[in-house]
Amino acid sequence: MEEISSPEIKTIAVMGGGSWATALAKMLVRNCGHIVWYMRRDDRIAEFKERGHNPAYLSDVEFDVEKIHFTSDINEAVRLADTLLLAMPSPYFKAHVAKITESLADKAVISAIKGIVPEDNMTIAEYMIQRYGVSRSRMMVIGGPCHAEEVALDRLSYLTIGCADIAMAEAAARCLGSHTVRTIISLDVEGIEYAAVLKNVYAIAAGILHGMKSGDNFTAMTVSNAIREMERFIDALDSRPRNICDSVYLGDLLVTAYSKFSRNHNFGSMIGKGYSVTAARMEMEQTAEGYYGTKCIYEINRRYGVDMPILEAVYSILYENQHPRRAISKMALHLT
Repeated sequence: MEEISSPEIKTIAVMGGGSWATALAKMLVRNCGHIVWYMRRDDRIAEFKERGHNPAYLSDVEFDVEKIHFTSDINEAVRLADTLLLAMPSPYFKAHVAKITESLADKAVISAIKGIVPEDNMTIAEYMIQRYGVSRSRMMVIGGPCHAEEVALDRLSYLTIGCADIAMAEAAARCLGSHTVRTIISLDVEGIEYAAVLKNVYAIAAGILHGMKSGDNFTAMTVSNAIREMERFIDALDSRPRNICDSVYLGDLLVTAYSKFSRNHNFGSMIGKGYSVTAARMEMEQTAEGYYGTKCIYEINRRYGVDMPILEAVYSILYENQHPRRAISKMALHLT
């Protein structure tokens, strides 16, 4: 019988220059030896080469820049790599990939973006499959619990890789795994993506409660309801069997809701302390993905009508100018 060869990843292009892109690049350089790295700004690339680290994010992480081919030309990055790792914030994703003129039909794509395509209200995977012809069997997504800051510090972390083709996911795991990053393989691409969006929404809710000094009891009640709300929503969109208590769902929710590294929690905390939404967004040095994810999920749920009182409370605060105490009081009536 003819032996079927396993998929192989030879050259990965990291697409994005933020903290998550930097943490993933650290793992890839260590495992693969050489990567391509697309960053939008030439001045950042020049500074990176000179200093040996990302000048703007996770600057304590040192790189051997001789092992990195930097480029500000996204099409050059596509040409040089067989696999693209998307790691830019979701609000800017569409503008970046719109510049791609090279065919992606023969490329493998890994999405590390924890958001939805704004306005289109599509997951990143579905957008790349439908708009750019990426094969479903070569479209991968990754989920946590895996904060970039802790990966950079070599703290034990867990990364779930989802793909319709298990062998393809295993090939990505060989590139991303290490003694400090354990990898888990999953078929649940859609569930992983929606969970990654929703946990940011719920982290904003937990942050608001923290800022309001609502107490640990109420926060725990909210988060325990949040995982059930997440399950209801994901099951309405994709009813495949899944255990919502798995790390990529519950674990990622917990770390994002409670961690000091969680920008969504910190964003919500500022709102709970009395910042306006606009002021809190301006104060944030990095993108709080949950701000955009809240609107996307709210609009998607208009088609499904899933009971989501926590999402609705966050939406009313962020987009309808409702006072946090009023929105949270209303939400509390629906918690069980």
